[in-house]
Amino acid sequence: MTTKLLITGSAGFLGGRTAKYFASQKEKYSVVATSRRSERQRELEENNCNFMPGDLLQMNHCDEITKGVEVVVHCAALSSPWGNYKDFYQANFEATQNLLEASVRNHVKKFILISTPSVYYNHKNRFSIKESDALPSQLINHYASTKLLAEEMVIKQNGNGIKTLALRPRAIIGAEDMVIMPRLIRAYNSGKLKIIGNGKNICDLTCVRNVIEAIECSVNTVENAFGKAYNICNGEPVVLWDKINFVLKALDLEPVKKKVPVSLALLFASFIEKKHKLLGISGEPDITKYGLGTLGVSMTLDISEAKQFLNYKPVQSTDEGLMEFIEWFKAAK
Repeated sequence: MTTKLLITGSAGFLGGRTAKYFASQKEKYSVVATSRRSERQRELEENNCNFMPGDLLQMNHCDEITKGVEVVVHCAALSSPWGNYKDFYQANFEATQNLLEASVRNHVKKFILISTPSVYYNHKNRFSIKESDALPSQLINHYASTKLLAEEMVIKQNGNGIKTLALRPRAIIGAEDMVIMPRLIRAYNSGKLKIIGNGKNICDLTCVRNVIEAIECSVNTVENAFGKAYNICNGEPVVLWDKINFVLKALDLEPVKKKVPVSLALLFASFIEKKHKLLGISGEPDITKYGLGTLGVSMTLDISEAKQFLNYKPVQSTDEGLMEFIEWFKAAK
């Protein structure tokens, strides 16, 4: 007997990689993949996924895709440091609410939400953050605040007709990444990429393969592991700018050397953000306080809870994940 999974956000980086991974194990899993966007439909179907496009804000779509499903892996989200609160609330909370309600109605056994460690961010260096540590009184942006609302709702539902948990993967890297590394490369090519701070800030990264490993651990975990949120990363903090320059060098680009003090960078970003708001400029600013902060501030996670309760063990190193991205990026050019 195979386990039937629903993977949302399958047109995206994590959702697409996750759907294809589980679908490749036909003897163990069958996969329904869904997304509002259908440009990857052929690719997903060629990789043994049953692709069902649709909008999670439509309850009839949520009901249709959860029928006969045993496990929901909810990767879909609006992930951006900038935007309208209503858009984030609808995409990250209301869509999750619809999917969760449909999952309960259709007797789905397990619901795994992909959340975010952005809920910890406060512009300060933070090390070995635990899930139990106090969160900032005001979260950094609409993405973090609406994901936390969704996470709290999902965790509260645990035991009420369904088993639930949330994963908080930090800075996902690897092949098919269209966000983190490509954004840095675009900034480099436009002459805008500079080291924020002294270039010694330490961060956790997470190979997409390790996130998938955490998801598979969650799919197969025991009952007492549910009802919690778990930090997920590679478990090997790195000097961020060393790894950024590692990628640039592998792409035959000169390493970044120019530096800007963190305080000055954040002050400039604050000015740009205020200008956008006052003038009603649509679209994301070229720089944001959160975006610059993640490049200049140290942030590492404690993953002992995931190791203990999910039996999670990273299966790919940071350098292996970066090389996977580099090889994919070169081939895709």
